This record gives sequence, C-alpha cells and structure tokens, in this order.
Amino acid sequence: MRAVVQRVSRAEVRVGGETVGRIGRGFLVLVGAETGDVPAAADELARKIAGLRVFEDADGKMNLALEDVGGAVLAVSQFTLAADLSRGRRPGFKRALRGPDAAPLYERFVAALRAAGPPVETGVFGASMEVELVNDGPATFLLEIRAAGPEPRRSGSASG
Repeated sequence: MRAVVQRVSRAEVRVGGETVGRIGRGFLVLVGAETGDVPAAADELARKIAGLRVFEDADGKMNLALEDVGGAVLAVSQFTLAADLSRGRRPGFKRALRGPDAAPLYERFVAALRAAGPPVETGVFGASMEVELVNDGPATFLLEIRAAGPEPRRSGSASG
C-alpha cells in the first residue's frame, strides 16, 4: 500500500459540495492499494502513520507524534497513487487494485488507524472528492508498505 502523508494545520474533504470529513492539526493521508497488497499491509501502514514523529518539539526538532500534539487524521482513498507514469504522458493503472478489492483494505486501514488512537475522519471511497488543506511546513512524506500476498482478482473498474 502507498500513502502520501501531509502534516496539516487543517484539512477537509467534500463530496458533491458537502463536507464529509474535517480535521484541525494532524495528517491528511492519501492512501492507495496495489495488486498484491494484503490486510497486513493496511495494519502496518496504520501503525506506522499513528506513530510518525514529525511534529516539532520545543527545540524545533521533528520529535512529536499525533498523540503528543492532540492531532487527528483525515484519510482519503486515492487509487491514482498506483499510477505508472514511466511511459508516455498518460498514467497507466495496471498496478491499481480494483475497487471491490481495494475497499476492504482501505476500510481495514481506517479501522486499524482508529484502533491506534487518533481521531480519524474519512472521505467517501470511490467518490469524486474535493480535498482542501493547509500543509504545515510544508511537510509531506511518502510511505510504501509491501506485505506480499496472493494476487487478487482484477475485474471491475479502478476506483477509490
């Protein structure tokens, strides 16, 4: 699984003009699943994000985690994180896990993140969303967790 983690002072996600998730200080996490990802990857990604120490302490060093600063997470599914941009000018989505297989991994990630402690808001899986944020720093981090498993079926359309 892949995630883009942005340290934010605030973030929100809207679907059809209606706000469905909003946080103050914390992380906006864009998360995507790829073919071969397994539930253990969702669990590990959540554990890693919940424990990231990327907020500044009194000495200005990135040393504090979400729980230390009373932060929250806005988790937004984003299948385009699995895009292949290595050839041509159009992205290829061969590696993107299809919606029916990606949704349970996204939901598991959200559940594992909530179990780890921080308040978690979400977007709507598979929906067209508008995401607004104020990146604090700016501080943006890329995470990739590979926990290999059997190849899931590849039918349906790419979404989420």
